[in-house]
Amino acid sequence: MTVQRPPRTSAKWKAFPEDVLPLWVAEMDYPLADPIAAALHEAIDRSDVGYRWAGELATALAEFSARRLGWAPDPGRVMLLGDALVGMSETVRRMSSGALVITPPVYPPFFHVATTIVGRELVEVPLVPGVGLDLEGLAHAFARPEVTSFLLCNPHNPTGDIWTREQLVEVATLARRHGVIVISDEIWAPLTLPGRTMTPYLSLGEDLTGPDIALVAASKAFNLAGLKSAQVIAGSDETMRLLTERIPIEVTYSAGHLGVIASIAAYREGDAWLDATRESIADNADLLGRLLADHLPAIEYTPGPSTYLAWLDCRGLGLGDDPAAVFLEQGRLALSPGPDFGAQGAGFARLNLATTPEILAEAVSRMTLAAAP
Repeated sequence: MTVQRPPRTSAKWKAFPEDVLPLWVAEMDYPLADPIAAALHEAIDRSDVGYRWAGELATALAEFSARRLGWAPDPGRVMLLGDALVGMSETVRRMSSGALVITPPVYPPFFHVATTIVGRELVEVPLVPGVGLDLEGLAHAFARPEVTSFLLCNPHNPTGDIWTREQLVEVATLARRHGVIVISDEIWAPLTLPGRTMTPYLSLGEDLTGPDIALVAASKAFNLAGLKSAQVIAGSDETMRLLTERIPIEVTYSAGHLGVIASIAAYREGDAWLDATRESIADNADLLGRLLADHLPAIEYTPGPSTYLAWLDCRGLGLGDDPAAVFLEQGRLALSPGPDFGAQGAGFARLNLATTPEILAEAVSRMTLAAAP
């Protein structure tokens, strides 16, 4: 099959040669939502490309979160930053001082934020296969005197798991007992698939989560990563005061004005597009499961309830620790290497299924070719 490449110049389509089918980075192939496109065109028409101004963004976020997730953050506790990684690194740097806990396999920048950007000791508490969060392991990690913060991925990347309210209450209870700040990355939350429920961490209430922080954005749900507009939500007025005191205003200008404009349009007018996109993702997850069962039954795949990423257990193929390297070399298919997500990712690969069914079918065909003896 000849893949019809879109006329895009983003990293997804330009990082590899023309003959490679790219299903690696978390970027959708779907057209931009009409209300967002209109808002951006109108901004360009009026030459509205100056320094960012948050305007109604916090209120639009609160309305969206209430409507979609059943919880409205206080707009007065929302800070604007460039993206979730800026929010992550700045909140770890400014709000804690010791070792940092993560739960691999997890989004690779979690490792980089801790060790390279912030320069902290990293404490790993791996997920338990088939269970999820290792609450007993977290209890032991939080009890270590050097541990002061925990990067929670909710929903989890790469698995797409969403943690139950009971699990999150236990995390918050442990954090309060040991004086650990929880920073919850929730940028995948709006993509929770139909019929599933995602619990925002800060919705547990200020008594449990007052010192903690959530990171949110329209970037993943509406495919706006390049526009740079994420929101940091404080768990209490005191936490918001500390964030405002400790994060220099210059850092907040990592956000772009067009990102603010697009985010407001997404939060206020993007529901119909988001619902249709979630349905497409669910259909593609089902399709991928059928294709793998028919052509590569040795790959184990369980669709995640809040993601457009497929975490593929390829260990049954016998392709070594990095099957993505084999798929790239032998099949000209670019997936995210499992080992990048931690030692627990050995033998895995991550595939982006926010594409067309035709491209998904071609991806499985290329994987089958690459895995052939």
